[in-house]
Amino acid sequence: MNTLNSPIGVFDSGVGGISVLKELLKQMPNEDYLYFGDSVNAPYGTKPLAHVRELTFRNIEMLLNKGAKAIAVACNTATSAAVADLRRMYPELPLVGIEPAIKPAVLHKEGSRIIVMATPMTLRLDKFKRLVDTYKDRAEIIPLACPGLMEFVESGNLLGEDLHRYLTELFWSVDNEKIDSIVLGCTHYPFVKAAIKNAVDEDVAIFDGGEGTAREMKRRLDNAGLLKISDKKGKVTFINSRNTDEELKLCRFLLESYP
Repeated sequence: MNTLNSPIGVFDSGVGGISVLKELLKQMPNEDYLYFGDSVNAPYGTKPLAHVRELTFRNIEMLLNKGAKAIAVACNTATSAAVADLRRMYPELPLVGIEPAIKPAVLHKEGSRIIVMATPMTLRLDKFKRLVDTYKDRAEIIPLACPGLMEFVESGNLLGEDLHRYLTELFWSVDNEKIDSIVLGCTHYPFVKAAIKNAVDEDVAIFDGGEGTAREMKRRLDNAGLLKISDKKGKVTFINSRNTDEELKLCRFLLESYP
């Protein structure tokens, strides 16, 4: 039976969700966390919808079987594909997903030109289209599919020349001189924020959804009476489907290096 002292499960298709984990730690440093990254099957954003749903359901069940008291789906693609059904499957479970931070970008500057960087699947699904429709009269919102970008993070390449070339070519396709804001619609992308800044005008504002997801998780845990009461710093346990020392070292490096 899950208790106050049970861990919060955090799930991502790979190591990208560690950016969300870091925000969770800022909001709730005394909680324990069980992070699972499915790097064997990454990327999710180029897979068929049915396959993404199958992987997501299986991995969430695994975290629950390991005693997670709540679940953060720290993957935009998995959130879009499966979170609505997961909420129906586990109605009592504090469960949060993540979505592109379009609202903060719109509020930052009305009438602006906003680029939403995301995986091809996230951009194709109705959940994303509904989100854009909500704000389409207040800003020019331009989806930008980024196939291959998450692989740079999965390999630990956060500032290399190959990454800079990739991003430069990517932003040329949307005329980077006219960008007001960039929304990072994949949890891997915050790890290459510095490289993105180098590829666009330095005045471009960058937004991601990690902080909002962490706040929502804290609210749901509080409502469920599951916030851990302790003055001690919690622990983080990493599990990865690739299960290599290199993968776990990368997880620790990203957790410690991400601001």
